[in-house]
Amino acid sequence: MTRTTGLSPTREGLLRERWDDSQPKFHDDAHRASGESDRRLDELDIQEDSSRQRRFPRWAQKLFGRYRRAEKNYQDLKNDGPGSLAARQKAKAKGFCSRYKICFITTGVLLAVFLIASGSGVFWAYNTAPEDGLSPPWYPSPQGGTAESWEGSYKKAAVMVQKMTLVEKVNVTSGTGWSQDLCVGNTAPANSVGFPALCLQDGPLGLRFMDHSTAFPGGITVGATWNKDLMYRKGRAHGLESKLKGINILLGPAMGPLGRMPAAGRNWEGFGPDPVLQAVAASEEIKGIQDSGVIATAKHLVANEQEHFRQSFEWGLPNALSSNLDDRTLHELYLWPFAESVRAGVGSVMCSYNLVNNSYACGNSKLMNGILKDELGFQGFVQSDWLAQRSGVASALAGLDMTMPGDGLIWQDGKSLFGPRLTEAALNGSLPMERLNDMVTRIVAAWYQLKQDNRTQWPPPPPEGNGGPNFSSFTDDKIGLIHPGSDDETTAEVNKFIDVQGKGNSSHGRLAKQIASEGTVLVKNEGGILPLSRKGSTKKRDAGAKYRVAIFGEDAGPGDGPNACPDRSCNQGTLGSGWGSGAVEFPYLIPPLEALQSAFDSSSVEITPLLSNDIPIKASTSLLHDQDLCIVFVNSDGGEGFESWNGVRGDRNDLFLQKAGDQLVQKVARGCGKGKSDVIIVVHAVGPVILERWIDLPSVKAVILANLPGQESGNALADVLFGEVDASGRLPYTVGKSLSDFGPGGQVMYYPNGVVPQQDFTERLYVDYRHFDRQNIEPRYEFGFGLSYTTFEISNLTLSEQKPKSALPAPRADSKAAIPVYTTDLPDPSTALFPPGFRKLKRRIYPYISSISEITRGKYPYPKGYDQVQLPSPAGGAEGGNPDLYTPHVLVKVSLKNAGSRRGKHVVQVYVSFPDGVVDPSTGDKIDFPVRQLRGFEKIELDAGKSTNIEVELTRKDFSYWSRGLGNWVMPTEGKFTISVGASSRDLPVNGQW
Repeated sequence: MTRTTGLSPTREGLLRERWDDSQPKFHDDAHRASGESDRRLDELDIQEDSSRQRRFPRWAQKLFGRYRRAEKNYQDLKNDGPGSLAARQKAKAKGFCSRYKICFITTGVLLAVFLIASGSGVFWAYNTAPEDGLSPPWYPSPQGGTAESWEGSYKKAAVMVQKMTLVEKVNVTSGTGWSQDLCVGNTAPANSVGFPALCLQDGPLGLRFMDHSTAFPGGITVGATWNKDLMYRKGRAHGLESKLKGINILLGPAMGPLGRMPAAGRNWEGFGPDPVLQAVAASEEIKGIQDSGVIATAKHLVANEQEHFRQSFEWGLPNALSSNLDDRTLHELYLWPFAESVRAGVGSVMCSYNLVNNSYACGNSKLMNGILKDELGFQGFVQSDWLAQRSGVASALAGLDMTMPGDGLIWQDGKSLFGPRLTEAALNGSLPMERLNDMVTRIVAAWYQLKQDNRTQWPPPPPEGNGGPNFSSFTDDKIGLIHPGSDDETTAEVNKFIDVQGKGNSSHGRLAKQIASEGTVLVKNEGGILPLSRKGSTKKRDAGAKYRVAIFGEDAGPGDGPNACPDRSCNQGTLGSGWGSGAVEFPYLIPPLEALQSAFDSSSVEITPLLSNDIPIKASTSLLHDQDLCIVFVNSDGGEGFESWNGVRGDRNDLFLQKAGDQLVQKVARGCGKGKSDVIIVVHAVGPVILERWIDLPSVKAVILANLPGQESGNALADVLFGEVDASGRLPYTVGKSLSDFGPGGQVMYYPNGVVPQQDFTERLYVDYRHFDRQNIEPRYEFGFGLSYTTFEISNLTLSEQKPKSALPAPRADSKAAIPVYTTDLPDPSTALFPPGFRKLKRRIYPYISSISEITRGKYPYPKGYDQVQLPSPAGGAEGGNPDLYTPHVLVKVSLKNAGSRRGKHVVQVYVSFPDGVVDPSTGDKIDFPVRQLRGFEKIELDAGKSTNIEVELTRKDFSYWSRGLGNWVMPTEGKFTISVGASSRDLPVNGQW
């Protein structure tokens, strides 16, 4: 590849190589199995062409054509009844249309500017490809089967794959197309060897498009618990529900986006913007999911940090946004949770929509081959996000193993970039059989690894058995189409309404409530106003009067019901979830008002609700002035970019409360009891919100950040408000005093800065609290902060060296596992033809070719660097990386005492500060470090007056930084590390040095 020189200051230091400069050609046949068009959407074949044509861009013509078709489809869908396929797809079509209307305004302005700048009203100089793209090539894709823990599964997989026909292999790697079967993602079977069709289903919060399943709290709430046991149990319950519904592969947990930008729409699906907190939560959930026998998916790899421009064409631009980051930032922040997920044995990783250093993540060979499969030793399979694949052979060579949902560049067009194109590519020699065999083997090995070959636990589908998915993602009716996205009108019992929520003590609702209550963060509690008494005020009771409590805000009530909008894509009623593919159908949602009415003693407490954010003038005097206590509910919503609500297009427009929430709080705070009564504020939100407009008002005595509590919202909140459980949630993010406090790197790009939007991660490691610490910015509430109803004391810190410092981890050891070996002989092309009399369903993806004449052998133009010998990464050697990275070097011991008057829970947090003056041995560069970085934590429950000792192991990786010069983790051996232990990132009462 040609490397660029003389980068602009804003790009300096970013990993880059010249991306393809030619205009992508979106042929109607989406033929990308072989030929040069494959290379035009990948990182790989990059030659600069200074003679670009001056013409009106084809993408713009395509854009208007797609918009007209989408708008027509949406209008057609509007006329279909509830429960139909159309009703399920209506939201996606609507979101597509509304997004394009907005984008046409922007596009029109850009067109005008470019036409003027070109000096011509007819021709327009336009380049659709990234200008200085750049991710180094890494080929060939490493074969799976190198980990001893997977050796048995790979041996079984090799036996099965060896017997498969070519078209069966393609079936396993290709989705059948959106809504062609019952799940959101489906593959076809390899019948001759007994390998089933696989069902893939969203998502992180629960099971999307599902009946009788649990709506767990959002990932950000799980992160706020800081409770490893709850994280595991949530994953275990989630996996069990998936298994009982016939789901093979669960599309979660999410650890990308990490949370670089606090307003980003999908942050709520993950666990918070710290890589260690994300990694612990993700790995615990993965263990739980896979202990249930379901393949978990670590997503989205990687740097998919905002919704605006995340996907080609979704926002009216021909390419997605490029997240540009250096190697150290990638490893120490965004990749860290994925490394721990691989170390936990995750079966699948999903690559993201965006470009990474101007190479699509699902076609980035350095990312998938070099980092994920070699350095991190990933043994499972890489699947694309839905339509994130942008090339055929090139993406397979770059490490993509499975395409989802099977459609190519356009939803439901039946023209896959794999499918028959992959069959063609194998037969014409452009895709090496070694690569195809490895793609299939990785998928089959993951199936064996999770013991899905156990026919008792995983019975085959009808007519052989009663297994397979027992639900439909595309209708709520019992009887429905079995191939709803096709022209096949065959129906069957598609929804069996299996209740998978558990019963009694094993009820998943009980678990959901515990997660929600432990994920509720008390940040202000003046005068110990909380916990409340169910009987109200003793003084009032003694006087024979009732304690008057008013509850304000739409967020306290049921609204139009929890499932009023598709994929929860509106903010109405109480907020229990963000929106998008990570959201679910609520089986029920307990509004706060309902729970509070049940919790207060009606004989001594009078409750007056006003479930509106607009208090009438008359009520502001007659109602407000007569209250002893006012509880105000407010919120802030966001979600995935394919939907929008009230001007919020996935990413929030700011961090303020929505629906005039700040004004509601101010009005109540100033009027409740004529400004003399106490006010409690409860915030439900997808992430941090700005509290500055009212946080210091004298009547605001308590503030609770309840995050996204899921179906048990009201009950969980009541448990905290009334002290049934301790207030034990801790912030998984920083609450700043303004959005600008989060720095330039914390700002969503709402308007494109080019045809291929470029987002440079120039803040590098300094995200969230790391940025606040570096810039010495005082937050409103720091990362890790949260109040308790009791008091804890940390003391007696001791640091025990387990292993002395040394700069580099042990040399990478050779794998002792036997990698599968197959014959590379090509089958007779006639075996890949459609069988005689075969009925082809409309828009369905098949592995077959129509004619042998389609197969033309020739010299395939492999990407530059394809024949370059790649040395194994010294940071690799096992799942998660070099095993020595996880060798303990320091054992941290502290004493924790509950010095209060009641039982409670405390999160002991361990932070590491690196020595000053560290110089990289390979480059001579001075290495800068964040002031402190979270490296471990434990949540402990103690009775009043009790003490316990806590131990946290710190590993080599915890004391290392990523050296771009060495391509390895380096531990500074000179100077002292400072290890601090406390209750938050800024409350660290004990520290020591090593």
